[in-house]
Amino acid sequence: MNSLHGHIDQSALGRKDDYLFRLTLKGLVVDDSGNVLVVKETGRDWWDLPGGGMDHGESIKAALARELAEEVNLKGDFTYSVIHMEDPALLQHANVLQVRIIFTVIAENMVFSPGVDGDEVAFMDPESFKDSDNDAERRIYEYARLKA
Repeated sequence: MNSLHGHIDQSALGRKDDYLFRLTLKGLVVDDSGNVLVVKETGRDWWDLPGGGMDHGESIKAALARELAEEVNLKGDFTYSVIHMEDPALLQHANVLQVRIIFTVIAENMVFSPGVDGDEVAFMDPESFKDSDNDAERRIYEYARLKA
């Protein structure tokens, strides 16, 4: 693991090593029918919850607002609360440990469209993802069940 980005070798100090994590925030937006807002990000062929990486120095609300605007054109204010945090996992393409935090997001404006980082946006029944071959899509179902 010494080649992992975010690895802090403290062996010279007689301490255990530290690892920094990339935080990824995902927003679970549910409409009045129980359907979940999903996005196909630019260049991807699978559905996922809107969201992405938190920038250094950014607040949680600012990061959620920015990511939701970039992917699904969120406009207006919203409230949010944590419903799940995943264990760290290796994000292979960046060679860094990532922690995904899932939030329920209640938007004051429920009109969405593809943003600069989104190709398709839809409200879909979370049950449709239950048996998907794609891990990200199966997680949509699992997260929706946490909110229920």
